[in-house]
Amino acid sequence: MKPRAVLLSLLAPGLFAACTSARPHYATTGGGLQLSKVVLYRNGVGYFERAGHVEGDVLTLRVRKDQVNDLLKSLTVVEKKGGRAVSISMPLDPRAWANAAIATLGPGAGSLYEVLDKLRGTDVTLHTDDDTVRGRILIVEAIPFDHEPSLPPSAGGSGGGHEQDYKVTLIDDKRMHVVRLSKVTSIALHNSDISMQFQRSLDATAGEGMFQQVDVTIRLAGAHEHELVVSYVVNAPMWKPTYRVVLPEKGKGQALLQGWAVVDNTTGEDWRDVSLSLTSGAPIAFRYDLHTPRDVTRTDLSSVGSDRHAQVSVGETTYADQPAAAPIAPPPPPPPASMPYPQPTRNIPVPGRSYDEGKMGRKSPRPASATVSGGAAPTTPAPYGAAEESAKDEESAVDADMLESSMKAQTHAATVSGLSRYDLGEALTVPDGTSTMVAIINQQVEGQETFLFRPGGAGQGYDANPYRVIRFKNSTPFALESGPISIYSGGSFVGEGISEPVSAGVPVTIPFAVESGIMVTSQAQYKGDDVRLVKIVRGVIEIETFSRRTTTWTVKSQLPPTDKITVFVRMAKAGGTYKLSPRPANTEDVADAYLIPIEVAAGATDGKLEVVEQTPSRSELSIWDSRFLTLFEGILAQGNLEPATRAKLQPIVKLRQDVGRIDTEIEGKTRTRGELDQRAQETRQNLEAIKKDPAAGALRKKLSDRLDQFAKDGDKLGRDLVELQTKRTEQKVALEDALQALDLTPKEPLAPKP
Repeated sequence: MKPRAVLLSLLAPGLFAACTSARPHYATTGGGLQLSKVVLYRNGVGYFERAGHVEGDVLTLRVRKDQVNDLLKSLTVVEKKGGRAVSISMPLDPRAWANAAIATLGPGAGSLYEVLDKLRGTDVTLHTDDDTVRGRILIVEAIPFDHEPSLPPSAGGSGGGHEQDYKVTLIDDKRMHVVRLSKVTSIALHNSDISMQFQRSLDATAGEGMFQQVDVTIRLAGAHEHELVVSYVVNAPMWKPTYRVVLPEKGKGQALLQGWAVVDNTTGEDWRDVSLSLTSGAPIAFRYDLHTPRDVTRTDLSSVGSDRHAQVSVGETTYADQPAAAPIAPPPPPPPASMPYPQPTRNIPVPGRSYDEGKMGRKSPRPASATVSGGAAPTTPAPYGAAEESAKDEESAVDADMLESSMKAQTHAATVSGLSRYDLGEALTVPDGTSTMVAIINQQVEGQETFLFRPGGAGQGYDANPYRVIRFKNSTPFALESGPISIYSGGSFVGEGISEPVSAGVPVTIPFAVESGIMVTSQAQYKGDDVRLVKIVRGVIEIETFSRRTTTWTVKSQLPPTDKITVFVRMAKAGGTYKLSPRPANTEDVADAYLIPIEVAAGATDGKLEVVEQTPSRSELSIWDSRFLTLFEGILAQGNLEPATRAKLQPIVKLRQDVGRIDTEIEGKTRTRGELDQRAQETRQNLEAIKKDPAAGALRKKLSDRLDQFAKDGDKLGRDLVELQTKRTEQKVALEDALQALDLTPKEPLAPKP
């Protein structure tokens, strides 16, 4: 028989039984404890609370093996009549070899020889056509192909090919038996625990979801009768929210917000009349293995004291003048090794069931099923409820009033250590293996239907188009977890969206459709030349230099120009120390961007807004810098400058202007003097060329007179330059003295007048 056929004959009966019979229910507790409270979280855990009457001194909790570690780090036992829990015990896992064997049976993988090899030490009986052998599995080995004859077609071979075979070695009290695995027709397992584990593994594979269970025993002391409350945290599916929003009429006003929670029960027992709570937020929960025995590696010091050997020493003679050698002390023994034992952590929730928060929702009939029908695709609604106006005379079963009156959401708000919690006002029953939708929110919120443009547009083909969005403030006392949001308007579905988690009292914007009748464009410019005076202290001038990004947004609309249109632009922040200057009215901040409203007036087809972001960088400015005069002259030109500040700055600016004029004169005279020197040099060269020509006497005289005039003009320019340099030095000293005496720090940095 082929190995795979043996495996099927061994395990198939359990598989068929699991598929054809009803789902088995496993008791979760022993005694009279009933499940009374369930709190589900969004991080994959659930808080379970049980209460009831127990007789005797032993309470047994039965939990899935995959929940044992969570149970150990969170279990609490409260005795109402003065008794106390003495100890909590459970069996260790002696079936590690069975777990390893089952682990080989992955989807599309696993062979009989692998399972048997993982079950070494297990007592089995192997049946062949000729014999029956019983013993403990010692080893499973592959038979080399060199020793394996080709199988004939009648034996299942390919007629000349090779098929891998194995030999299984069993050992009993006195003998070892070797059996060829291809000859085995059936296998009997004599360990009932391993057989049961195989069956439950097949149950889980078949979708039953029930894994091996472990009994946790709690020993009680004191009275013979006990009133107990037991709580613990174990892994559980997260609850999932889903929302409905009915847009306000006229595009702005009261919008209906409804919320439902999808709850999954996979615990293996029915939740009957339990108090259910749903928690939103981000509590920390992690896995920590407390069930598996954990050995600590320690240093072996057995040889200390016994592994000591004296060394043979040969006697030596000494010389009279040599000092005797000091004795050598033996090295100290090594210190004992430390044995750090890890300390388990505990994460115990604080029990409590009374909250002082108001109810939500109205007393109304039980929810009635409502169906949204339609054969054509929903059309995008006109802004501000135009679709609702056009459909006013048409009867619809899906409107805000009917939806609100058809839903019952008696939910209390609770805040526990920063987490928002939905406490359902009525007991709930959730059968095992089912999902249940629970109404949690049914409330009017202030909302507005408008438009949102993101850089890049609303998707492929809509690069310049904004989204239609619903903006509302979460005026409920609950935090809204992320989930799908279906949007209704005009009696039908118009789109759907999703949002990040929304805290209570926080506004949210939810895109639900694309508006192709609006186009948004932008143009950006960068500039970095603006300078402002920060302060002057002891001659040091500190300034701010601004880098500026100016973005001009343009909105063009093809919608009917009946009402004002507002498009919120999600503009990414420039980063760093950039700030809006000025900040547009009604601008909102998000994590990495601004929401800036741009309006298109009623009757108009376009709107425009210029948004400026700028950032200062501080530096020191020399009084001789060319930007000094431009900055200070612009400051003095301001009509609203304080008189005291003007009186301090005017003399300095005047002195600096005088020095500037002197510098201009010096520069001009220096340039003129250079030109005279060049022309004088050319004249000398001409005189040198005609000095031996007897017929050039008149020309020589003319050139000589010109050279003398150049000398006179050069001398005069030299005297003027000396005079100007002296005057500049005097003005410079006066300016530096005035600047050193000036201490000016304006309340607000001074910028030149634009």
